[in-house]
Amino acid sequence: MSAAPAAVGPAGPVLAVRGLTVAFGGGRRRPPVSVVRGVDLLLRHGEVLGLVGESGAGKSLTALSLLGLAPPGARVGGSVRLLGEELLGRPERELAGLRGRRIAMVFQDPLHAFTPVLRVGDQIAEALRIHERPRPRRETALRRAVELLDFVGVPQPSRAARALPHQLSGGMLQRAMIAMAVANRPAVLVADEPTSALDVTVQAQVLEALAAARRETGAALLLVTHDLGVVAGAADRVAVLYAGRVVETGPAEAVLRRPRMPYTLGLVGSVPRLDARVPPTPVPGTAPAPGSTGAGCPFAPRCPLAEPECRTAEPPLTGVDSASHADTSAPDAHTAACRRIPEVRHRSAAELFGRAERSGRAESSRQAESSGRATGTPDGGGPATAAGGAAADVVLSVRGLGRSYPAPGFRHRRAPAVRAVEWVDLEVRRGQTLALVGESGAGKSTTLREIAALAAPQAGRVEVLGQDTALLSRRAARELRTAVQLVPQDPMSSLDPRMPVGDIVAEPLHAARVPRAVVAARVPRLLSQVGLRPADADGYPHQFSGGQRQRVAVARALAVSPALLLLDEPVSALDVSVQAGILDLLLRLKRELGPAYLLVSHDLAVVRQLADRVSVMYAGRTVETGGVAEVFGRPRHPYTRALLSAVPLPDPVAERARRRIVLPADPGPGPRAATGCGFRARCPVQAALSAAERRRCAEETPRGRAAGPAAGHTVSCHFPHDTGPGPVRRP
Repeated sequence: MSAAPAAVGPAGPVLAVRGLTVAFGGGRRRPPVSVVRGVDLLLRHGEVLGLVGESGAGKSLTALSLLGLAPPGARVGGSVRLLGEELLGRPERELAGLRGRRIAMVFQDPLHAFTPVLRVGDQIAEALRIHERPRPRRETALRRAVELLDFVGVPQPSRAARALPHQLSGGMLQRAMIAMAVANRPAVLVADEPTSALDVTVQAQVLEALAAARRETGAALLLVTHDLGVVAGAADRVAVLYAGRVVETGPAEAVLRRPRMPYTLGLVGSVPRLDARVPPTPVPGTAPAPGSTGAGCPFAPRCPLAEPECRTAEPPLTGVDSASHADTSAPDAHTAACRRIPEVRHRSAAELFGRAERSGRAESSRQAESSGRATGTPDGGGPATAAGGAAADVVLSVRGLGRSYPAPGFRHRRAPAVRAVEWVDLEVRRGQTLALVGESGAGKSTTLREIAALAAPQAGRVEVLGQDTALLSRRAARELRTAVQLVPQDPMSSLDPRMPVGDIVAEPLHAARVPRAVVAARVPRLLSQVGLRPADADGYPHQFSGGQRQRVAVARALAVSPALLLLDEPVSALDVSVQAGILDLLLRLKRELGPAYLLVSHDLAVVRQLADRVSVMYAGRTVETGGVAEVFGRPRHPYTRALLSAVPLPDPVAERARRRIVLPADPGPGPRAATGCGFRARCPVQAALSAAERRRCAEETPRGRAAGPAAGHTVSCHFPHDTGPGPVRRP
């Protein structure tokens, strides 16, 4: 979705926010806690404004407050003017009349936004009947609801209109939410993280639906998101929120390509890139908790450029493109809340934040080398790719893996099998990272569970360190367990809240019957290895941030010096600045300790930075595999090409120059065809094939074959794309 220049509409903005504040609590002896602190926003007719920032910055609370939907107990102040009319302080009855008619919202989780017991079409029709005058008949409103679902790209709109919310996929339900939001052609759309829980291919469909809705209605869009790639492709202007305040704002190209606030520079630098293997730069420290910002700049404790004045007074937004740095009156002015704008101008994120990170890494490296010698693990740099000698040892080999489950809802008769994994081949060598990628439901997590079980697979063969898991005795499986460890997606759910961190890290060592004296000496070294303090061993999981908890999970997995780490979406639940630190940690540990990684991820940009090889899965099958540079640079399978093209780049110029392949919606769960290509119903190549070629796709299941001159690059497709540059190459 590419942003068009903002249209010039009626005189004045459609939405003007001035000094918006939101606070909670407070009483006689304690002041209220301020979460949103004086936010100013301006939105013009047909314009897209991206509101970005990390978790806790106040983005969603700002968006909800605009519509009078702040949580109970919130104290909202300032001014919100919609088409010149003040909204704050209006009675709820009047606000309800404006919501949906003049300003509408697309919520982050549509499943909770829709009423679960009413059909989707009835709920869209209800929005029409409430606001439209003269009031349409029920049948007319239902017909309009179907037309709206069709307009936003919901397949089989009549059937979707008759469905209950839980019967639609996340992407379809989000598009239905967009249909309901634009039903009455509002002047302003507020979209709160509309793509955060979606696969990239579904994200592309939702963004396209939002773009079409905006073009059709002329509505302005406030796009709240943490995804800078989405903003780069969609927004005309960007406002960066930190600790409840706008710290930089301006045209999208200026803010994302030439940031002048250190936090914005760090935020952009911490985003992994799909189009280049450049390590993201972590931003040290964490954002302040609401109510703890103090008198100075809230970013000063994390800023390498901070000076004494930064800690005494919060800097105002200052023009960065004028000689006096004081021109903030122009609507498209690029402004930043920083005293050190000239110094920021000439530095990259790596230059600004790299010094502190390098010193921290050097200390961790020294401690890691000591730990490596003490535990018998390698203290040199493990190879990034396996090539000859000991490095060529195969740690994991999977051939023809299959797994099926009984379909739900067949209690009284024989249930048909749902084939979660049909045929997966993969191989991981010592010191190598292999990534499994694909949409939700592709079979990635099932494959990981089958490997982690160290048991006989339902179909196929799994070998770990040369041992067939189907032939392992209970004792052999227990001994092999130390060689295979898991880092889960959500460490909080896997860390016992009643156990201190030190005991959690020591748990695998106790299970391996390591002497207690050795365990006591090893735990502090493991914590230091992952960037935590030895004193953190006494803390409990709830006392740590998300990134710190993930470091605890990594330390626990490393405790028994495994040969293979299974990484299940290890950074998907983290903010980008924290994510960058975990990626940096995983890369360093691989260099120093040399384990192999099997990485499951939906984030292809993360895969580009961390993996050596990649295996693309669709509908339970491996459809393409090879070196990351080869697969990302010259994808052969149509699904791989669509998957890569759907990943947004955090660079407005590069993102808007790309060609996006928007796939039809996935037909969803249900029985898969027993023969033929499982991708053919969504394949963009099908339309160009002859009848005989289409028949071959329907009747003959494609098998892996060499995809080009690069060793190990294979594709399972009857008609793969030629070897020209892929869609992620810049023009």
